Amino acid sequence: MQLELDNKLALVTASSGGIGLEIARSLAAEGASVIINGRSAAVVEKAIAEINRSHPAAKLHALVSDNGTQAGCEATIDKFPAVDILVNNLGIYEAVGFFEESDADWQRLFEVNIMSGVRLARHYLAGMLQRNEGRIVFISSESGVSPAPEMAHYSATKTMQLGISRSLAELTKNTAVTVNTVLPGPTRTESVEKFILDVYPGLSLAEAEKKFMAENRPTSLISRLINPAEIGNVVAFVCSPRAAVINGSNIRAEGGLVRTAF
Repeated sequence: MQLELDNKLALVTASSGGIGLEIARSLAAEGASVIINGRSAAVVEKAIAEINRSHPAAKLHALVSDNGTQAGCEATIDKFPAVDILVNNLGIYEAVGFFEESDADWQRLFEVNIMSGVRLARHYLAGMLQRNEGRIVFISSESGVSPAPEMAHYSATKTMQLGISRSLAELTKNTAVTVNTVLPGPTRTESVEKFILDVYPGLSLAEAEKKFMAENRPTSLISRLINPAEIGNVVAFVCSPRAAVINGSNIRAEGGLVRTAF
């Protein structure tokens, strides 16, 4: 299926690695010009080289900016005043017991996971509505609908993203702009692999993954970690004109982990 993304300019925050890198790769493979974002020139250049290896004709732009800060968002907007697609992928997490989570911990996750997307969407959505065209996607998590007790602050921010996304979608009524949220499940990124190996020291990654899924995510219907490219493909579709009827939706890409019928 051709996703008709030629000549579209897409900003994917935190796209120098993990899920963000694969979202950027999927968009680039479909012809979009993609802004690769990271906090240092080194990681951005490495990500661009990685995508170019698989897609030599990819149209990529470098953006060194920390969008987890107000100054970083302002720098991003200053360099790229308008985009056709905004993927708010930036997010951080940590496993900390509720009684050990400090006010500073809560504020830090709120600033990065929530305010980064709010600041960028506040600017870019206005332009999309004026042009009557555009896509915004928030990358949430299955923790947004199935909160994790060891990550109460993270889960809270992921739930909040669902409300923000739906509120912004209401502003797009009678336009060709859409705002949606994609909810990945446990995904095979470097940080997740490290986390699992820390939980099960002494086991190989394959053994640790199997044990983690069986003991910590037993409701998963795929019973494995998700490949980041699988999330990238879902997001690319949602960003495309082919997905014009999907608006204000929470799209679960979590391997059937969440047991709900709606």
